Amino acid sequence: MNILLLGSGGREHALAWKMAQSPKLSKLFIAPGNAGTAEIGENIPIKADDFESIGNFAIKNEVNLLVVGPEDPLVKGVSNYFSGNPELKHIPVIGPSQEGAELEGSKEFAKEFMKRHAIPTAGYLSVTKNNLSEGLSFLDELEAPYVLKADGLAAGKGVLILPNLDDAKRELQEMLEGKFGAASEKVVIEEFLRGIEMSAFVITDGESYKILPEAKDYKRIGEGDTGLNTGGMGCVSPVPFAGDDFLKKVEDQVIRPTVEGLKKDEINYNGFIFFGLMNVHGEPKVIEYNVRMGDPEAEVIMPRLKADMVEVFEAVSRKQLSTVNLEILPDTCVTVMLVSGGYPGSYAKGKKITHLKDTAESIIFHAGTKTENNIVYTNGGRVISISSLGATMSEALKKSYKNAEIIDFEGKNYRRDIGFDLQVYLK
Repeated sequence: MNILLLGSGGREHALAWKMAQSPKLSKLFIAPGNAGTAEIGENIPIKADDFESIGNFAIKNEVNLLVVGPEDPLVKGVSNYFSGNPELKHIPVIGPSQEGAELEGSKEFAKEFMKRHAIPTAGYLSVTKNNLSEGLSFLDELEAPYVLKADGLAAGKGVLILPNLDDAKRELQEMLEGKFGAASEKVVIEEFLRGIEMSAFVITDGESYKILPEAKDYKRIGEGDTGLNTGGMGCVSPVPFAGDDFLKKVEDQVIRPTVEGLKKDEINYNGFIFFGLMNVHGEPKVIEYNVRMGDPEAEVIMPRLKADMVEVFEAVSRKQLSTVNLEILPDTCVTVMLVSGGYPGSYAKGKKITHLKDTAESIIFHAGTKTENNIVYTNGGRVISISSLGATMSEALKKSYKNAEIIDFEGKNYRRDIGFDLQVYLK
């Protein structure tokens, strides 16, 4: 089977790494890929949202399956582009239709979906310039802190959590005036949920679903969860506080109603669903949906799957997912992200990465990297994800941190406290 994977981050390297283990795989193409994916497949210099070039390449190279990594091409409708093109419609897409991708593409759409299907979430109000006064009044009714979310995609920067009411009112107006461009022409104000975050994942063929390992990622740049939000500084799976009782509630109250709701709403959905959850006194509430595998969550989930991922994707494309046995390793997997100096603010690219081959007992997933003349350089804010399996979280962390010291590049930064808040649940 010839497979084309869209994307260029750590998630895509993890997906490529997993698919490359399948005897069903003949040829793997990655568009545009990174230095890591180039070692296990063929990188193609095509942007993930250049649908015409992607389609032409798929035809010319007899691609049998399209796997979509990031959210942007899904929200822009790559699945519809393929299904609506007579020359491409025979190629299955792992990723939802454009309407299904609105679960991530529009916070308002997601909230209305949850309300319609009785899925637990925070109270909210959608605000535009036309009902600004209503939004300001709604903020008055809430307790601090105040949560403002740009309705559309804002490259992970469109969520603000503000401790002060006056600041929240000012930020609301600035967002509506274009602080995040078109993404914040509409803003969702949410009730703040107090609890501890985690993420659940499924893959679905629109009829049935399989639950993937849960994970907890660390968004803040600074240790102790301080500083600016990032795309993710590390991740742990499984999550120690998510016991069987809690995970059963997640399935009964969140996962099953979501998959059944998509079916009831006649929304075509093949692929991953990412549930951003808050554990509020033992009860799950949905913070957000993502319509793809997470990053850096993919880097801890893929190593814990024993299943043949190509076989899983093939079953999804044939609406036969219920026949697949998706076995999960009991080990803990952690990942530690090496990032460029200055990230998530301004940072330099093109720094030489050394000692990649000197690591042991970890899987090295590339994120923002490129290769020139057989030398690997930094090419983004998040650079390398170091994933390790262990019988315990501390054992896995020890391996990742050892290799985080070994791999080097100018300005290297990483958090040294991944999993710090989970220790209490392990005693």
